[in-house]
Amino acid sequence: MATLAAAISAGPAAPAPAARRRRRGGFAAVSCGSSSADDERQALFRRIGPVYDHLNDVLSLGQHRTWKRICVSWSRARRGDRVLDLCCGSGDLAFLLSQKVGLDGQVMAVDFSSQQLQTAASRQDQRWKPCYKNIKWIEGDALDLPFTDCYFDAVTVGYGLRNVVDKPKAMREIFRVLKPGSRASILDFNKSSSLFTTSLQSWMIDNVVVPLASGYGLTEEYKYLKSSILHYLTEKELEELAKEAGFSAAKHYELGGGLMGDLVATR
Repeated sequence: MATLAAAISAGPAAPAPAARRRRRGGFAAVSCGSSSADDERQALFRRIGPVYDHLNDVLSLGQHRTWKRICVSWSRARRGDRVLDLCCGSGDLAFLLSQKVGLDGQVMAVDFSSQQLQTAASRQDQRWKPCYKNIKWIEGDALDLPFTDCYFDAVTVGYGLRNVVDKPKAMREIFRVLKPGSRASILDFNKSSSLFTTSLQSWMIDNVVVPLASGYGLTEEYKYLKSSILHYLTEKELEELAKEAGFSAAKHYELGGGLMGDLVATR
């Protein structure tokens, strides 16, 4: 299982007001108002940040890398594109997008967790490739993106929409910043209608994920995973969510034997 460890006239991005914008450890921070639920999620990701990537690899047996490559491929990002990786976490999708769009393109990687962004910026330095110069790490709010309308050629979200408090508003923001005809590719756990799949998913969380996380002192942090999937949307609900936000087409695809899923929405 992947990320079991785990927010239109083309023109320049609208800068955040000066009072809200600052620099922090290799990335730009855009302050935004937050609810108590947001604060709880912020605290959770600060705690799991240091071991997030290691747990992803162990718990998915490396399969999360395959699913993330699929997510990026289905976004149809191409060389020279300007793309957004929303809820970028420690940067896996952003790095893949960077290689897709090349030096002539640009990747805006947004997350609400400064801990995750610090990890991402550190990984960028450690794994340096020339194309990585096109990545900008931005601390920001998925519900209030600091970009103008129709700004991006593609948007990806990896294991982030499930953790956003207001999913319809987040989807409307994704729609707003996408250019007409462009795609959003949204990877996350699949809330399956199959009893076998949901039972397997539940068993793995209880008997693999939580026990392993307990070795890092993160038992309570990873117990949230089961409830977050339970309260997530089914494939049909995700497709409806995208269409209600204005997307002309939306299709959800199951991955990993139905444990994961990717929503592809076209503006």
